[in-house]
Amino acid sequence: MQNNKNSSANKVVNSIKFYLNDDLIELQKVGAQDTLLDFLRLERSLTGTKEGCGEGDCGACTVLVGRMDSTEIEYQTVNACICLIPSLNASHVVTVESLRGLNGNLNPVQKAMVNCHGSQCGFCTPGIVMSLYGAWLKSTPPTPRNVEQSLQGNLCRCTGYGPILDAAKCVNEYGVLRADKLLLEKERIKNNLIDLELDQSPIVLHDTSKLFVPNSLETFSELFLTYPDATIVAGATDVGLWITKNLLLIDSIIFIGNLRELKNIKISKEFVEFGSCVTYSQSRPVLSKYFPIIDDYFFRIAGEQIRNVGTIGGNIGNGSPIGDLAPLFIGLNATIVLRKGSVRRKMALENFFLSYKVQDLKKGEFIEKVHIPLNENLYLFVYKISKRRDEDISTVAAVFSFEVFEGKLFNVRVAFGGMAPIPKRALKVEEILNGKNFDIAIVKLAQLAIERDFKPLSDMRASSKYRMQVAKNLIEKCQIEYHTGQSIKLRNEV
Repeated sequence: MQNNKNSSANKVVNSIKFYLNDDLIELQKVGAQDTLLDFLRLERSLTGTKEGCGEGDCGACTVLVGRMDSTEIEYQTVNACICLIPSLNASHVVTVESLRGLNGNLNPVQKAMVNCHGSQCGFCTPGIVMSLYGAWLKSTPPTPRNVEQSLQGNLCRCTGYGPILDAAKCVNEYGVLRADKLLLEKERIKNNLIDLELDQSPIVLHDTSKLFVPNSLETFSELFLTYPDATIVAGATDVGLWITKNLLLIDSIIFIGNLRELKNIKISKEFVEFGSCVTYSQSRPVLSKYFPIIDDYFFRIAGEQIRNVGTIGGNIGNGSPIGDLAPLFIGLNATIVLRKGSVRRKMALENFFLSYKVQDLKKGEFIEKVHIPLNENLYLFVYKISKRRDEDISTVAAVFSFEVFEGKLFNVRVAFGGMAPIPKRALKVEEILNGKNFDIAIVKLAQLAIERDFKPLSDMRASSKYRMQVAKNLIEKCQIEYHTGQSIKLRNEV
């Protein structure tokens, strides 16, 4: 088998291969911007997958995508509306049409939804069923918190969610996981995907635009030197909207979500290092082990479907001033490794952002790794303010990190998102806090200092005045939580 892989390393193929339910799909004519949703509905007449928002928010188009993770298949919920077909190479796509229980009866998730009256108009129901099915496959305990997190990316305008939550909590009453169709066929599906992976070669297709699916990091690095103006796509959580909402035609796309070298996670006593294609879902449990407060922050990022495909490198490389990860990683003193061909350079993440949507990135250069130092003496406080609690973009994000010696703060780092054209440290605030007792008098001085750090803009999310007041309030909130050891929450927050 190893010989097959080596023999394919130097050839170039012109088709995308993946499994759709029980069928092998091989596509030679596919555009770089073709979505899975359109393919399912228009080409395969699988209309159970619905089109709602077209931007990865409502979850009506939720499907499962299975990929080999080391020696096992891992299935993740994905939004088909912004999932681009070339990214599915060597995967298994599962739609609601394939769900069935023993003897062709309803799947246990479907039975629970029926008996709990979890559907009214029915438009959102297939996506909700697939989200609950994905959680059930992972044997996720149906606690209220877990259920709500698995459904963060699904909207329903009829039921008020109560019957859906009831259904999620009682799925196991209608069937056992070991009898599920996917698990019963697991070995066959795994062998099919292994065969597709072993046969992987660099894919080059020319249709309405050029698309490339490199099969190794080295191939990608060389390819990006040749096509430095190509758009790099891993999870397409941003680029997908360029296509579905802005109707943008992209000349060349390089798909890198399948590159295992960019999915590596390295852990030592001194640091954690993530490949740039590690997803939010993959990085959360690792970071939460060392910084438990991060867990809640990560669950405020989008919905489960987006977290399953959105990547660390993509969130940073996007350069958005309201991206969720940049202020967090700047607060943690992260560095990034940039690569061009075989040449690498390392820089502090805070220096990567130059101005609005402009980064210190050369032609043909890409983010390879993100390096986060570990410090057991570090105090960390992270906050995200948005119009909705779940599945919303930050209005203001704030991160405070520091060490304490004899009651005084040292090595203070304060980073904000949404307060400037780039994610940025509040250097004047840090200057006030460093070497001081964290008391209310220092808070008042820091609140004055932040006016010299930022001149926030007004936009559809918030006014400049509101953002400034929120930032000042978060300084005070951090001080209170530091002294009390308790998080300040609304009464209805979980």
